[in-house]
Amino acid sequence: MRICFVTNGNLNDLKSGEREADILLFPFHALGEVSYERELKGETNLFEDVAILSKTAQCVVVSGCYTNARGIRRKSAVVAERGRILGVSDMVNRIDGSEYRSGAGIKLFDTKAGKLGIVVAEDLYFPHVLETLSLCGADVALCVFEELNEGLELNLTRAGAFFFGIPVCLCAYGYAEVADPSGRLRFSSPKSPCLFDMQSEREYHIVETRKRGFSLKRKTEY
Repeated sequence: MRICFVTNGNLNDLKSGEREADILLFPFHALGEVSYERELKGETNLFEDVAILSKTAQCVVVSGCYTNARGIRRKSAVVAERGRILGVSDMVNRIDGSEYRSGAGIKLFDTKAGKLGIVVAEDLYFPHVLETLSLCGADVALCVFEELNEGLELNLTRAGAFFFGIPVCLCAYGYAEVADPSGRLRFSSPKSPCLFDMQSEREYHIVETRKRGFSLKRKTEY
């Protein structure tokens, strides 16, 4: 699986040779704010641009954006594959009454590049998001972010990959990185665009724990 991180610039800045990847990953500045109402009226065509890029590049395109549904703003990521919009995933956790509202549901997209789990912005701070994606069979978690916060997100990327056994790719403004399930940093770069070839890793282990209680008795034993 070849991933192209575009940490600076917009959808139209990629040259044809830079589009030779299975996944093109953009952070929030690539699209900016998308109004659903204006999109439906045909006044803007930002989602269409994402679909067109996925068709011309014959790959999956994932881009962060700020969606606006009649004044309700959310941090989101739009996913398209080979000319078709697969869906929009919203950030599901709202912190301290942020201006960006929480969405509904953690989403996994089944594509030809694999099962892609989407982590939107500060959802990276909540371990249950990566845990859910891992339990649902994601091959990789793709996190679109804004600007990094003194390296916090870089540590959470590696920790999440280790705890839940899936590679985690982070694409933020000016920086990209990939952590593997062992918690190692496999790739990092401030360049835009930058490419990384990721090997599919599915490793399972039996983990046993001891816990008090949970003694299930049949009715005849009471």
